[in-house]
Amino acid sequence: MKLAIASDHRGYKLKKYIIKHMKDIEFIDLGSNDDKPSDYSEYGIKLGEYIVKNSIKGIAICGSGIGISIACNKVKGVRCGRVCSIKDTIATRKDNDANVIAFSAEINKERAIRMIEEFINTSFENEERHLRRINIISKYENN
Repeated sequence: MKLAIASDHRGYKLKKYIIKHMKDIEFIDLGSNDDKPSDYSEYGIKLGEYIVKNSIKGIAICGSGIGISIACNKVKGVRCGRVCSIKDTIATRKDNDANVIAFSAEINKERAIRMIEEFINTSFENEERHLRRINIISKYENN
């Protein structure tokens, strides 16, 4: 399994923890490369572009998880959900076919690992109602 991952300076430590502790996953680390001040928007867009170009899933981390998720979602083809719980993570995969999840840098590290595992292991339900909703978004993106 291969995942792309990016963070700003506030998410740097959590990103490094995730990479170190999830040894079964090959992470494509798109930065930031230290905890010196950086812009979440730069890394969210970079992650989003990589996700779309390479058709893989990704993890985004910033102070709140909100800013980087907004930046990711500006990239056509990205569906990023900022998640706070296992329930959120499952829902964003089953219902929204999210290809990126975003975390707050403040989330419990072990909880983040469990949420990533759910993100990887949960499939999109592919039901008509979900497809219809995603298609509305895709159609808007293409205008």
